[in-house]
Amino acid sequence: MWSERLPSLKLALAILSLLAFGVSCEERKPSPNKDLALSYYDSMRIPAYGISAGKVRRELRKMTGNDRDSTLSDFYARKYYDGHESLVWISRKGVSESADSLLARLAAVKKIGFNPRRFRVYEITRDLKRARELRFDDAHPAAKVLARLEYNLTKALFRYSSGQRFGYSVPSSLLNRVDPVDPHDSSSAFRQLYALDSPRPNKKFYEEAARHARLGMIMPFLDACEPQSPLYEKLLGTLNSDSAKAFGRALLLVNLERSRWRLKDCPWNHDKYVLVNLPSLHLLAKGKDGALTLRIGCGAFNTKTPLLDGFIDRIDINPQWIMPRSIVRKSIIPRLGNTAWFASRHYFIRDRASGKIVSPAAASAAALLSGSQLAIQEGGEGNALGRIIFRFNNGLSIYLHDTSSKEIFDKSSRDVSHGCIRVDKPFELVKFLLGDNETAIRKAWYSINADVSCLGKNKGELSMKQQAVADTLRRDMLIGKAKVSPSVPVYLWYFTLYPDAHGVLRSHTDIYGYDQVVFNYLKNYL
Repeated sequence: MWSERLPSLKLALAILSLLAFGVSCEERKPSPNKDLALSYYDSMRIPAYGISAGKVRRELRKMTGNDRDSTLSDFYARKYYDGHESLVWISRKGVSESADSLLARLAAVKKIGFNPRRFRVYEITRDLKRARELRFDDAHPAAKVLARLEYNLTKALFRYSSGQRFGYSVPSSLLNRVDPVDPHDSSSAFRQLYALDSPRPNKKFYEEAARHARLGMIMPFLDACEPQSPLYEKLLGTLNSDSAKAFGRALLLVNLERSRWRLKDCPWNHDKYVLVNLPSLHLLAKGKDGALTLRIGCGAFNTKTPLLDGFIDRIDINPQWIMPRSIVRKSIIPRLGNTAWFASRHYFIRDRASGKIVSPAAASAAALLSGSQLAIQEGGEGNALGRIIFRFNNGLSIYLHDTSSKEIFDKSSRDVSHGCIRVDKPFELVKFLLGDNETAIRKAWYSINADVSCLGKNKGELSMKQQAVADTLRRDMLIGKAKVSPSVPVYLWYFTLYPDAHGVLRSHTDIYGYDQVVFNYLKNYL
């Protein structure tokens, strides 16, 4: 290679020697470039290529000020540049390689059903090419291109990482603003319909996202943000398969979003659990020895069953029903003087402080509404709660229970209760929960079939014969409760597309209209 260039090099050296000889033979002239100032080079500058940290920051301020996107991650993207001097993606060395890593991950947004434009993918791709090929002009000056890259990359990172980690929507914000306590009062508080423990992104999360990008560790961070649930994988696989058309894109996207809502606890973390999927109107009890599926009834549209979870730790047998205030106001107070009506339904009124029975004729409407007097239905046959109630820890007084209205389980539409879950064949669930405790199961069976109408009353209210029956019941196998040990996790969820006991995806009626609420929010990404 060098031998091929030798003749031309010799010629160049000859010319330089002649020039040098000519200069040495003539009188030397003063150099015109002596004592030049920087201003001399101003005419050689191209404005579009002018760049400084100040210019980039000024362009950044324009972008954050003009950004009207309203998702939570967009809010934190704007807020980030209000409080940080250091940039995430741009430095003296140019654009960080983390930008390429993020772009590679963002190529997958189509597979999760979203529009790449909502993540600025095309804009980032064009600006990266401009920056690396130094193709700046008046329409796209360097400072503006770099500012766009900085902001769009951060915006895309925040949107994608928080969406995959926690969900693109915030379920508590969506669902806990659906039902006002008083529909006629615009200032009314809302009913809590979402009580699951779902972490949400905060300032610390977004700071961590930016820090990993700045340190060139963006891929491990993004990997940790991806949903880990088998349900997400199943729904995602369906979205990208030939069977997607059978369900419809909107149905898949809405339930994919639900599967991204990161919960502190999930059924697949346990060997034994009870899952109530409200739209399916069924309960799935699953353990090492198999699965049990039972029909359920749930809250009506105006008294929706909230989404929550807990641990079933106790089964109460032949429970008394303490009526909620809504029923007291509607049904009890108008009939306070009607003693026969109370007796026919096994209702009575008890003073909360003393525990004494109060005659319906002597009861006070004000006391009933304040809670100092309680309207109660006796336990046993005909009780609205049935013969069994499954207690689990939650702050909304929601439970699973039997019912005296067995006919509802023959209907396809079973959203009929005031919020609790009515269970068909509850003794099957008793056996599932108590497991190998044969003694407790046997006593529970005896207790739910016994006549307990004489129980729960003061001695002075019973005849000698009734008192003898009550004593016999207590002496024999009658039990009022059974402990579930270890406690069994229970989940009240809402999926309009969910696998059945055999793992086959089934679609269900959107009984509360939540699909549209979620889908309207997802339009930010479509």
